[in-house]
Amino acid sequence: MRLQLALNVDDIDAAVDFYSKMFATQPQKLKPGYANFAIEQPPLKLILFEGAGDNGSINHLGVEVETSADVVSAEARLSEAGLSTTGVDETICCFAEKAETWLQGPDGNRWEWYVKQGDTEQAEYELVNNVSEGSEQTACCAPVGGSATSCC
Repeated sequence: MRLQLALNVDDIDAAVDFYSKMFATQPQKLKPGYANFAIEQPPLKLILFEGAGDNGSINHLGVEVETSADVVSAEARLSEAGLSTTGVDETICCFAEKAETWLQGPDGNRWEWYVKQGDTEQAEYELVNNVSEGSEQTACCAPVGGSATSCC
């Protein structure tokens, strides 16, 4: 398990250069306007989105887990604690196939609990399967209030 920090940046090339030097690692995935770092020390998934919001602002936060069962377990625990989630969905977004659930903190920050199941070439959000009954679609990494079809 590791935390995810997704940042909005104005210049993807400058940001990739900076964070590559800062964490002494290159992105594991680099697409136009998108970079994905899997940093071992400290354990961090760092995602950069070019032009998705105010420069330097948080796009969203997350917890990357190892299995779909971990996502289902986290969603159940969050729901039992009285937190509102989107339910567990299987999606394609941000160049990955994922099982995920989303919730929003009282400060407005969006949190994603997810497991990456595979790579894709598709950036835009697509709901593949509602795993949880009554699940609501999420806008993936779009800003709060974004449409369910927007991403990254």
